[in-house]
Amino acid sequence: MLGASSFHLSSISSRRYNLLGLFWVIPLSYLIICKHVVQCDPPEDPIKCSFGNSDCVITNSYGIFPDRSTCRAANAVYPENEHQLISYVRDATKKKRKIKVATIYGHSSTKLVCPNGEDGLIISTKNLNKVLNVNMTEETMTVESGMTLKQLIDEAAKVNLALPNSPYWWGVTVGGMLGTGAHGSSLWGRGSAVHDYVVSLKMVSPGEIEDDYCKLRTLSVGDEDLDAAKVSLGVLGVISQVTLKLEPIFKRNITYVTREDNDLEIQATTFGLQHEFAHISWLPAQHKAIYRIDDRVPTTTPGNGSYDQLLFRSTPRVAIELAGKTEEIEESNGCNKLRCIIATTSTTLAFENAFGLTNDGISFTGYPIIGYQNKMQSSGGCLNNQSKIVDGYCVWDPRLKGPLSWSNGFTLPMSKVSSFIEDIKKLVIIEPTSLCGIEVYFGILMRYVKASSAYLGKDDDGIDFDIAYYRPKDASGDRLNGDIIDEIEQIAILKYGGVPHWGKNRNVAFEGVINKFKDGEKFLRVKERYDSLELFSSDWTDQVLGLKQGLSINRMGCAREGLCICDSNDDCGSEYYCGTGRVYVEAKVCKKKVKHAYLRQSCD
Repeated sequence: MLGASSFHLSSISSRRYNLLGLFWVIPLSYLIICKHVVQCDPPEDPIKCSFGNSDCVITNSYGIFPDRSTCRAANAVYPENEHQLISYVRDATKKKRKIKVATIYGHSSTKLVCPNGEDGLIISTKNLNKVLNVNMTEETMTVESGMTLKQLIDEAAKVNLALPNSPYWWGVTVGGMLGTGAHGSSLWGRGSAVHDYVVSLKMVSPGEIEDDYCKLRTLSVGDEDLDAAKVSLGVLGVISQVTLKLEPIFKRNITYVTREDNDLEIQATTFGLQHEFAHISWLPAQHKAIYRIDDRVPTTTPGNGSYDQLLFRSTPRVAIELAGKTEEIEESNGCNKLRCIIATTSTTLAFENAFGLTNDGISFTGYPIIGYQNKMQSSGGCLNNQSKIVDGYCVWDPRLKGPLSWSNGFTLPMSKVSSFIEDIKKLVIIEPTSLCGIEVYFGILMRYVKASSAYLGKDDDGIDFDIAYYRPKDASGDRLNGDIIDEIEQIAILKYGGVPHWGKNRNVAFEGVINKFKDGEKFLRVKERYDSLELFSSDWTDQVLGLKQGLSINRMGCAREGLCICDSNDDCGSEYYCGTGRVYVEAKVCKKKVKHAYLRQSCD
């Protein structure tokens, strides 16, 4: 059991609390109870074209970029093999057209897929999803770059092999994972980043006239350029094939344990050394930390467990839209106490259902949960298409009026982790209910990452902190305790030099980021050699790589959108002012001029 909570449902007598709280808990209940009877309508192609494959708009799986801009391209193409891919790059290079690569679901929130202007070309890897070779002696598998993580896991399992580490969401693609440095959680072996399991890859880049306008490179271990290509942001060219080092399939033994967070700053720095796939979910407002004790065990160990993450399951439209409306009411009306009640209820319910782990693929009956790696490492139930009983969707599907959230992800070196955790604890002491909103999304996920040879990978062993939180659908909308969340972001990025995840975050997190990588200049030199015409670059990638100004967008209200750090009250918009942080006084955050005095009457 989760243990005694800091917030007690029994003390709440308000009928309004009960109704609004129920509306938010309904989706989670559906996720737990109805997982086998809901068919998902999978997300749409992020590319929409008006005339065949011309006059296109490209977005991400959330339907919105950090700056709320619309990205356009003249054409989109869907190569089905490397030969076709080469021909598309060659033709675009001849015409000096901007090129960007898109994936089947477009799960990165940043603008990596946006070409400049409206005349560019989008190359989708949607149909590049085949296994090309399996070498059982070397325990390697070569796949096309558009293969999803789910397909990769399934194909490896067919030949009794496993990818040791991966992200928890299986809707990402092999090329997308390499482009953004996606990872799971581990300090052991090669670490948790998928790019550190790459032994070779093939990349198609623009060429000179003597190259017939296209160059196909094969990079293997020992080639320095592989360290640039393994995490490339898509600016070196299009990855066509990837060969990954796998391992014989194995089982994992998982148990979730909840403890008080009084010594989290100490435990966090050593927990990842004790367990191969450990991670921590921190609930700072509840003063709880949920430790995932997760280790490899022999395949002879009894158990047929599986993982179907609760937030990744298919959910009926009505439940999603109820949750979206409820969250909007709570956030805009300043319902702090209600947010805390819902957070406690949701996290307790999730913990009691092992966050989606089951002992037999059907139900959770107790710990430990033991199962094969391919069934335990990742999930994405809302992408499945089973027998139809109830129409369901991924919770974040932009076709619905559901919850909208930001996702901050940044890695701190292990030497800075304890101080960062202590700073967040200080904020909770000052504002005890301020972080309940992030606990609705199961709190701060702490995953372990290992130092990598990739030029844009991690320079040090550390912890990646993932924080999801409410984003208003309207740029001028209110965000409850937004100043606290923004201060945490600045503490991580500015005070402790945190490195942002390339596929997440708002603009402010990327200011000066290239200077945080010891091999950043090496990457830029490879970029110049591979694409001297900068066809695969855009204003956004040039800005994050420090080649152009303009990453901060100064306009009314820009600071509340994470497009700038406020210098004046205008940067915060109406009804807000630019003030200093509570713990990190160098922080500049937007604060409400008048607290929700009247509106809180509707919550209290």
